[in-house]
Amino acid sequence: MLRSIRRYSPRSLSGCSGLAGLAFLPVLLMLVAAVSTSATAAAKKSNACGGKDLLAELHENDPGAVADVLAAASQVANEGAILWRVSRGGIADSYLFGTVHMTDERVTDLSKRVRTAIEGARVVALEVADVGPSALATAIQQSPTLLMFEDGRRLDLLISPEAFKTVKKQLEAARLPSAFAEHFKPWVISMVMAVTDCERQRISNGKPVVDMKIAEIARSKNIPVVGLETVEAQLAAAASVPMEEQVAMLRSSLTLAERAEDLRETILQLYLSRKIGAALPLQKLLAQRSGMDGVTFKGFKSLMVDGRNRTMRTRALPLIAEGNVFIAVGALHLVGEKGLVALLRNAGYQVDPIE
Repeated sequence: MLRSIRRYSPRSLSGCSGLAGLAFLPVLLMLVAAVSTSATAAAKKSNACGGKDLLAELHENDPGAVADVLAAASQVANEGAILWRVSRGGIADSYLFGTVHMTDERVTDLSKRVRTAIEGARVVALEVADVGPSALATAIQQSPTLLMFEDGRRLDLLISPEAFKTVKKQLEAARLPSAFAEHFKPWVISMVMAVTDCERQRISNGKPVVDMKIAEIARSKNIPVVGLETVEAQLAAAASVPMEEQVAMLRSSLTLAERAEDLRETILQLYLSRKIGAALPLQKLLAQRSGMDGVTFKGFKSLMVDGRNRTMRTRALPLIAEGNVFIAVGALHLVGEKGLVALLRNAGYQVDPIE
């Protein structure tokens, strides 16, 4: 069975978290696998994805809940910027940039400041240097148990029969083998659902997500592109999230399966308005609205965000010490007391918001 699964390699890997996209589930965790698939009729007609901002909708029905989300976001350290200058005396300035793993031109049309920083860099560091299908396929072949149950557990026994039917539909839409649906771990399904039909079609048509766009610019200027993580490490981090949280996040995603485009637009609007700190509070609110009170996602934040932040910091510091490096990672990795901005300051650098 695993041999059959390995034939299905995603077209590209978008580090979503995240909480895919920014490290948000099903939009905001850097680690989203966008699989090649046939276009839906709607996607064929239009090259632009549509959707409504769920926060705006929620504000009409429950303004107090939205106010709570935004109030929580305002308390998150280093909220409000996606481009930061990293400096210390005697070393050329470096830059830290928060991405969102989407193809939308509102984020891939990078600002002049960001492009200038990329084009003038000595080296560009991304979460993963090689986001091609062969790298991901190799990682899956080497560690299939990160994606699949092999210990007797089954996804169809962890969620309701109705929810499992939705899982199979989502896999079929992504051209993944639904016949093996019960063997996939919950985080895999959540990541597949984080990419809408329209977004899959745009990627299939060659539209880059922000991280790929940055790599393209760097390579066009013969600037080396390196990775702060490996594909295998990202898969292992996602698989290490406690099973109860994986199941809870999947259930939350499934309840909003028909509103995938709206979720994508909501995260996009948070990113554009620099409200990165609202990602996790919004995820908790959506989980509560799905009937899962008490879900905190502490394991997800500890393993998929905080733990990876420390790894990125450790691997970024030698690059920064040489000066003039452009670092681009999912935006959720920048914020908070354990985010990269704080970690670099703790390492003795001055880190200032630019954009």
